[in-house]
Amino acid sequence: MTVERHIAAEIRAAAGDYPVITIVGPRQSGKTTLAKMLFPDKPYASLEDADTRELAERDPRDFLAKFPSGAVFDEV
Repeated sequence: MTVERHIAAEIRAAAGDYPVITIVGPRQSGKTTLAKMLFPDKPYASLEDADTRELAERDPRDFLAKFPSGAVFDEV
């Protein structure tokens, strides 16, 4: 079952105007699920993963270059 969030339309609209959208909220409130639902065509990268975080910290430009069309970055 998919639940449509009230904020979804606003996030979609903002994504057309801004290069970065930040979704914030309390733990376990569905932020990751919402982002994946709204942007299913974007790759997903979690900075909770030690290797991913290390690459992003060591060489941020190289890390971001791996996502030329954008991505969903989690645990930023």
